[in-house]
Amino acid sequence: MEFSQFMIKVPTFWHPSPYLLLVLTTLFWSGNFVLGRAVHTVFTPFTLSFWRWALALAILLPFVWTSLRDQAPLLLRHWAILLLLSILGVVNFNTFVYIGLQTTTATNAVIMLSVTPVLIVAISFVLLRQTVTAWQALGIGVSLTGVLVIISQGHFETLLARQFNTGDLWILAAVLSWALYSVGLRWRPAKLKPLSFQAATMLIGIIILTPLYGWDLAHRQGFVVNTTTVGSILYLALFPSILAYIFWNRAVAELGANRTGQFLHLMPAFGAVLSMIFLGERLHGFHGIGIAFIALGIYLATVLGRRPL
Repeated sequence: MEFSQFMIKVPTFWHPSPYLLLVLTTLFWSGNFVLGRAVHTVFTPFTLSFWRWALALAILLPFVWTSLRDQAPLLLRHWAILLLLSILGVVNFNTFVYIGLQTTTATNAVIMLSVTPVLIVAISFVLLRQTVTAWQALGIGVSLTGVLVIISQGHFETLLARQFNTGDLWILAAVLSWALYSVGLRWRPAKLKPLSFQAATMLIGIIILTPLYGWDLAHRQGFVVNTTTVGSILYLALFPSILAYIFWNRAVAELGANRTGQFLHLMPAFGAVLSMIFLGERLHGFHGIGIAFIALGIYLATVLGRRPL
């Protein structure tokens, strides 16, 4: 989901620093990757995606029911774009991430996610013919080089031999889906209220995920209901799915989108630290090289992108 599309009013008596809210937001989103990896042997990707969004929608529904009912004709009129955005942003992105985390590390996943801004620039050029400057093209190339470093673990002969970690490829597919979703948001119905849009895409996503979850159940791939499994789903529904969006939008309203967008670069740092603490993962030299290339590419594409080379 686009970060600026979700809005629930924070109580007026609570006025934390927008910078604190941004730090918490990126921490919650990083936690999604780490938890997804931690429970990859407990939940199948379809099961985890289904219950995450089902619970999130159940929490949201009391706030959006009236709006959904009032805007039902508008929702039906624009069902095609809502379906597409739901597939890209709700179904594909999260499910692909959870599939990828079956075989790759949370550290790899959260670092590769940071290449999203330059992929959005590239997709906007391909699909919308938006002008790409020389700096932006250079930034895209540099960032993608960083991704290749991480996928190959610093050994490019791995790429030449086509010996890929399938989990990394699923994460790349997730990032591509999110970038397509972000570009596709330009066709979101302008008169549709943010909460109605959010709930509608969640509902469509749940409908699509239901038969996939049913397939898991038919093959006896359910999960044991205990403190760990319930707590995991509750975290995913409440923190990265709901609270993070509330906090993000409050910060956007106070600081503007450009300044808040820079805080997404905290995710690789948070993800790496959380992965080391909770998963025992380690940072390697190729991670540092990949991060450096991705960060340089983002700088070239976003900060220098509008300047002539």
